[in-house]
Amino acid sequence: MTVRILVLSFYYPPDLAAGSFRIDALVKALLANAGDNVQVDVVTTQPNRYHSFGAAAAQLQESPRLSVRRIPLPMHESGLLDQARAFAFYALGVRKAVQGKDYDLVVASSSRLMTAALGACVGYFIKTPLYLDIRDIFVDTLPELFPSRFGQLAAWIFSRIERLTIGQASRVNLISPGFLSYFAAHYPARDFSTFTNGVDEMFFKQLPGNVAVAPSGQLIRVVYAGNIGTGQGLHLILPEMAKRLEGVARFTIIGAGGALEKLQMTLKLRGVTNVEVIAPVERKALLKFYQDADVLFLHLNSFKSFRRVIPSKLFEYAATGKPILAGLAGYSARFTQAKISNASVFEPCDIEGAVEALLSLSLAPVTRETFMQDYSRVSIQKRMAIDVLETLRRRPA
Repeated sequence: MTVRILVLSFYYPPDLAAGSFRIDALVKALLANAGDNVQVDVVTTQPNRYHSFGAAAAQLQESPRLSVRRIPLPMHESGLLDQARAFAFYALGVRKAVQGKDYDLVVASSSRLMTAALGACVGYFIKTPLYLDIRDIFVDTLPELFPSRFGQLAAWIFSRIERLTIGQASRVNLISPGFLSYFAAHYPARDFSTFTNGVDEMFFKQLPGNVAVAPSGQLIRVVYAGNIGTGQGLHLILPEMAKRLEGVARFTIIGAGGALEKLQMTLKLRGVTNVEVIAPVERKALLKFYQDADVLFLHLNSFKSFRRVIPSKLFEYAATGKPILAGLAGYSARFTQAKISNASVFEPCDIEGAVEALLSLSLAPVTRETFMQDYSRVSIQKRMAIDVLETLRRRPA
């Protein structure tokens, strides 16, 4: 008898997103650790993370024991209404894709809660256990994203959606141990697992080419790669920091997002000449930028809610061995300082602290073998897959 697992994720390869890489590794781990009688059906979207990065993908992709269905979405930007409309198309596509099918388990990986809520709805209507992978505390973020009555109202509404969603789940994983304080306080009767992000296999290979430090007297090459949104707050730190470091450092920013125009406008208004912004690139191409960098830079906005997270990019940066300049606070700052050598941490949006932190770094690459072994994505997702399969086995007869 075939056991069927439904996996819901808004992002999936070849899309460029942390959730995409994570769910890809989980699906591979499920197939590797389940029996031959297990069928995994992934329902996701056509690549849509960045408009400037186009990647063709089959609408239906089938292989032994795995089916991937990608729901086409309308063109959308990073605005709230656009994102809501895009998710509505995805939800309708999921409904059509699962109609008339029986599943033994639903797995939903979610950052902004709604994919988790969708998984809860599917699990409820087909009377199937639900495994949730929670990658963000959306309710905690809303009042800071929208500091108005609208933000308060949205948080009130989504807190109730969250309660119903968590209540429907048979098992809940939290992507950061920093989330435990929130979820333990709100759901004290529940036990949570904490399978984090990790280092992908491709980063266990040595970076290509020369990894020498820039000669004395040359500009320090600083690279940022990732989303450029309100959550990263680059427009609040980078223009002034780069201006202060003219003649000392040059910055390459690789990415796109809802705050890109704001960043570019601020750079222009400040007359910054040592920052280059380029569109997202494939991860293999990204290795070349990492190889050429002296320092890798990441930054989260100063929202209190971000004090609980561990940025997924941190694992990728750490694997390169390059020095890391990180604007982080709370759990992520403590995690970085305790686990990652040659990483200099400063308070988010603190320009003076950022300049001092950069200049205090040793520019020589280091080996972080212990970190890489401890946070191997393959190892973490294998343990998570076993946890998922245990949930399946605990299903009442």
